[in-house]
Amino acid sequence: MPYSHAPRPTTSDPVTGPLDIRLIVTDMDGTLLDDDKKVPRDLWETLARLRERGVLFTPASGRQYATLAEEFSEVADGMVFIAENGTYVVRDGEELSSDPLEPAVVARVTRIVRDLTAGGAEVGAVVCGKRSAYVERDDEAFLAEVGRYYVRHRVVEDVTAVDDDILKVALFDFGSAAHTTAPALAPLAGTHQVVVSGEHWVDVMNRTANKGAALRALQRELGITPAQTMVFGDYLNDLEMLDAADWSFAMANAHPDVVGRARHLAPSNNDNGVLRTVTRLLHL
Repeated sequence: MPYSHAPRPTTSDPVTGPLDIRLIVTDMDGTLLDDDKKVPRDLWETLARLRERGVLFTPASGRQYATLAEEFSEVADGMVFIAENGTYVVRDGEELSSDPLEPAVVARVTRIVRDLTAGGAEVGAVVCGKRSAYVERDDEAFLAEVGRYYVRHRVVEDVTAVDDDILKVALFDFGSAAHTTAPALAPLAGTHQVVVSGEHWVDVMNRTANKGAALRALQRELGITPAQTMVFGDYLNDLEMLDAADWSFAMANAHPDVVGRARHLAPSNNDNGVLRTVTRLLHL
């Protein structure tokens, strides 16, 4: 959703030649994708040009790895995917890093969700494993929302009994996640991350897990510096990722806290802000 905020980061960048950018990392929803969840028409051509330049393009999302891999299936060879808000990083099907939750934490969050539902809240949990996502609700409206971000998901009787490494628990609130679901998870905030990742979503992860931690680990592995990294984001789960890049961009539609954290401002997700900025600054 659009926000108003002041002051804003600069939109005019004093660049006279192509930047030495080796890594471009972008959030998906509200950032690379427009409000209809569609990729820009010229994305594939731009990715081909970046590959020719030796620039690695990396999606970083709360979406599961299977969803991201399907979206980029035609160009996925060699790409790194930062999935599940940084808890799972994969390249060519091989895990580079992960940060799974303890089963006791998954059980605790599940109990909170069940209590909320019993009290009349319209909330559902998505228990996000490496192999699949797992849900207990099977109503059509909830599964439609789950399917947007988790192409690989299963309805099970008890999400705490699945045999998988659980990376995070994502809660979908049909109302306001910030006003209803997040406060119910406050007891976990002292030991774990409780991140509002969208208007209707809250994610529970290990305190050590976020997109920024995953990005810094990737930079170390590839020998890429923050000065050689360009990052785009729009919401609160992107904050740490912005800190890992000298060229950090908040979208024009971003949450005010994201705008305040980023060094620069990009056009909105509906105005193809990511690719317009990349094309301009890298002289593609």
